[in-house]
Amino acid sequence: MKYIIAGLGSFGSSLGIALTSQGHEVIAIDSSMQKVEAYKEAITHTICMDATDEYTVNGLPIMDTDIVVVAIGENEGANIMATALFKTLKAKRLISRSINPLHEKVLQAIGVDDIFHPEKESAMRWAKRLSLRYFVDSFELTDNFSIVEIAIPAPLIGKQIATLQLENKFNIKLLSTMRYEHYEDSFGRQRSKPSIQGLATPEQVLQENDVLVVYGANKHINTFLRSVGVKVH
Repeated sequence: MKYIIAGLGSFGSSLGIALTSQGHEVIAIDSSMQKVEAYKEAITHTICMDATDEYTVNGLPIMDTDIVVVAIGENEGANIMATALFKTLKAKRLISRSINPLHEKVLQAIGVDDIFHPEKESAMRWAKRLSLRYFVDSFELTDNFSIVEIAIPAPLIGKQIATLQLENKFNIKLLSTMRYEHYEDSFGRQRSKPSIQGLATPEQVLQENDVLVVYGANKHINTFLRSVGVKVH
């Protein structure tokens, strides 16, 4: 996948390094030449550029990029201007950093697809979330074990949980399933919130919009995902 990251602060640089190490193509931009030079060996491409300058930003391959992340955190105005600019230039999926509650409302009004809070969420968690098509979210219990939320892969739709033999074949456990309910926020934009379906049962039949909540070793979860055709790194 292809990414553009605006802002090479602590979060933006960590995200760029993580995504690059997973084999993705990353274009990271920052107005500081010092930061651009510091990360040029660790991130696919680093460019010294003002993310609020329409002329220069328009030269980026935005239409060919899967996800744009605005990670600018030092300057609230620059964050808003860069986010609005990428939205105007029709980024396919636009994610921006929230600095405070009022700023978050402005980002919602602009129409970003997602908002992250670096003080609460790690760059590694977002790297995992962004790099896997079916991945929704995760909670790492240790370095090797996680609870992950996975959008149901097509081959599993209509299958009864018992027939998957997840514990016997893959040594993982399906804890529950969720579905995301859609609603309109105060700006009239479509948002979603999770609805837990309860503990998974052997006789339960998996549905098209289910999100699977799975527990296990990271390597076993990856083996399971590969078995149903999901590319993992």
